[in-house]
Amino acid sequence: MTRKHVIVTGGSRGLGAAMIEGLLADGYRVSTCSRRKSDNIEALLSHADYGDRFFWKACEVGEADQVDAFVEAANEWSGYDELWGLVNNAGIAQAGILASFPNVESERIIKINLLGAIQVARAASKILLERKRKTEGGRIINISSIIGTRGYNGMSSYSASKAGMDGFSRALARELGRRQITVNSVAPGYVATEMSSTLSPSQLKQIVNRTPLGRLASEQDILNAVRFFLSDASAMVTGQTLLVDGGISS
Repeated sequence: MTRKHVIVTGGSRGLGAAMIEGLLADGYRVSTCSRRKSDNIEALLSHADYGDRFFWKACEVGEADQVDAFVEAANEWSGYDELWGLVNNAGIAQAGILASFPNVESERIIKINLLGAIQVARAASKILLERKRKTEGGRIINISSIIGTRGYNGMSSYSASKAGMDGFSRALARELGRRQITVNSVAPGYVATEMSSTLSPSQLKQIVNRTPLGRLASEQDILNAVRFFLSDASAMVTGQTLLVDGGISS
């Protein structure tokens, strides 16, 4: 059983919570942050099998001082030489036609989704580069979206933030590659989570009908992609964006 440490941001609910539970079941030590402690977080902290391998700290992703404090606390908890991976999952989505979309909301989306991911990756990569263990390597995985590559009506600011994550992954992969640290994006299609629940039944039906595999992606589908990028099987894969969308963007 692995004792490697993985940081997953935005783990209070939805996809983040599902990924944390899956990685804990795989034997990883997992730390996460969110603005507030959710019922899911409380349950994992008190879990008989996972409690000693799980860490949570309140943090507003996008606020650099809070991000640095979270990553520092997480690595102090786990041990600096144990950090193996980062899953940049924290994000928000809000729809609206750009001409009437408030500037403050666009700024908030970019700040949390893109700037926040950059901040966390910066703090984590410093740990990965400075650790004392002789064996090199590590994994950074950015959860982007097919909307970043395909676009979607009323989602221009969100699309820009996710496209930025993919570009960030490609550039950072070049910076960290010599130390065997890989950087990749996982770009989900429409996932059956709370975020997709904002779509109407007719919109969901249209999306399913346009998807060659005939269904929305599940949280398990995204977890499986993350598992691959965290594993040794992906050691030669870096700077890539993996679309997990059932073929809708083909």
